[in-house]
Amino acid sequence: LLSNATKYTPRGGSIWLTAERTGGEVAVRIRDTGIGIAPDFLPHVFDLFVQGDASLDRARGGLGIGLTIVRSLVEMHGGRVEARSAGLGQGSEFVVQLPVAQDAAPERRPARVRQPHASAGNRLRVLIVEDNQDSAESLAMMLGLWGHAVETASDGLAALESVTRREPDVVLSDLGLPGMDGYELARRLRQRPGLQDAVLVALSGYGRDEDKCRALDAGFDHHLVKPPDLDVLAELLGRIAGRPDEPTRALS
Repeated sequence: LLSNATKYTPRGGSIWLTAERTGGEVAVRIRDTGIGIAPDFLPHVFDLFVQGDASLDRARGGLGIGLTIVRSLVEMHGGRVEARSAGLGQGSEFVVQLPVAQDAAPERRPARVRQPHASAGNRLRVLIVEDNQDSAESLAMMLGLWGHAVETASDGLAALESVTRREPDVVLSDLGLPGMDGYELARRLRQRPGLQDAVLVALSGYGRDEDKCRALDAGFDHHLVKPPDLDVLAELLGRIAGRPDEPTRALS
């Protein structure tokens, strides 16, 4: 949160970090005089694959890198995090509320997102194909926290080079890739002898039945709409790691 505050606060701006205990909780606040957050974007800042104004992304490397990780880690500790902003140019404030250690009751404060830590027996090799660097890094960080071995590729050609070096168990691929799109990538991956059993998961901004069918025809096993629900993704990876008897080739 402090890193994002410094990234989006121009020279001469201010950043405040405060902590205050109220009852059985501690509120940590990070407030800045930076670029702020648009009202329509504010409810989605913690979602994967969601970004703000494109010009800001190009200038500062993308909005909200790691915010999904922030929320997940805070919730793992029985807390919650909230983003506040009066609008663009009005600065931002992030408030993290955590239970005081001796008062915390983790068994009554389950994390919203399950953390399926992979053991040596169910550790998956995952390739993420996503041209948005921030989105790829955020998802890779999350899967890494879950215990999986993760690599990223920014386009279809890079993905094909990656699978030559190391065959993945799972490929999570955006469909709207530059150059070779995700559909063509899936078709080429299916032609590789060593990838016949790999599970291909399409990540798309569209969730119509025809979109899912097109992904299936191209060779994908599953179709998740962006931003993917982390509980759904965790459950899917858990099923793949367990390799159940029932077929994994079914669209989500």
